[in-house]
Amino acid sequence: MTGDEACAEGALAAGCLFFGGYPITPATEIAEHISARLPAVGGTFIQMEDEIAAMASVLGAAWAGKKSMTATSGPGFSLMMENIGLGICTETPCVLVNVQRGGPSTGLPTMGAQADMMQARWGSHGDYEIIALAPSSAQEIFYQTITAFNLSERYRTPVLIMTDEIIGHMSEKVIIPPADQIRTEWRPKPRGRKDRFLLYKPGPNGVAPMPAAGDGYKIHVTGLTHDEKGYPAMSVEAQQQMMERLKRKILDNRDDIIMVEEHQIEDAEIVIVSYGISSRTSMAAMQQARAMGIKAGFLRLITVWPFAEEKIQALAQRVKGFITVEINLGQIHLEVMRAAAGITPCHLVGHHGGTIISPDQVLAKIKEAF
Repeated sequence: MTGDEACAEGALAAGCLFFGGYPITPATEIAEHISARLPAVGGTFIQMEDEIAAMASVLGAAWAGKKSMTATSGPGFSLMMENIGLGICTETPCVLVNVQRGGPSTGLPTMGAQADMMQARWGSHGDYEIIALAPSSAQEIFYQTITAFNLSERYRTPVLIMTDEIIGHMSEKVIIPPADQIRTEWRPKPRGRKDRFLLYKPGPNGVAPMPAAGDGYKIHVTGLTHDEKGYPAMSVEAQQQMMERLKRKILDNRDDIIMVEEHQIEDAEIVIVSYGISSRTSMAAMQQARAMGIKAGFLRLITVWPFAEEKIQALAQRVKGFITVEINLGQIHLEVMRAAAGITPCHLVGHHGGTIISPDQVLAKIKEAF
């Protein structure tokens, strides 16, 4: 099946029962597939009037107690940013898939890119933390969609899946295991007396239990700075307390959230850093370099945000340099440079978008730089 179809199947396997979306190339196939499948499991699909409403409907469905999801691409991603911020502020679990295409503006609707990666981190206004995953195949997007839902439920936050047109439209073998072999998680539910319940009082892992509307608890959900009851609190102290809670529940659990894949790192003198579709050609370049006697290693970012800066910092102490490979002009490369902190050289193999980066291009940069 295609990556888009595998993403839809992963959502169903995770227990998604609501999809609010708006058609956009190259993400439309996710909506098409899940719209046909959701009624069979008692779920609901709604095509909203635009992407702003689509994201709003997803937040509403989450507060009604359902696992919810939407999917879009570049221009739609931009429109969803305000409500992404609302979801972060109100600690609303949901999943948003961005099937990236060339930009800016309308750009290249039918061609892939990876140029929304910084927007994924900082697209909404204010300070916040975000979780973003980057699948590299149709099989992986199936599992990563389940993982995205699990992380979203565990930490009560929107989670992004940053895929691209190439993976979205590529057809590959996808194995869907039996349901009893799939681990799913659900948001923590409150316990104890309902008249003493505080909507945003964090639990042991920094995450507050979350009731659904109609469960009998007092619920007040606002994008304003709020206290533990959920009511607006217009003070510097309340802002500090809320922001610390929002940031710490992600930052204090980085070891649980951040996932990377390492290949021949142990003796590597040069480390290629990549993610998503670009990681597949980067892996080939690493193997070619090894065949030529160049000690190249490969670090694949499965979780792009939070960024694996500790891993880069540790490698920077002993390698001769990094090469970042991505279909943009250096968005994650800037993070690699920041983490390397000038200790070792950092080089970019970037691309304006529209096609993949070939192994030959990566190998040429390895030879040129080292």
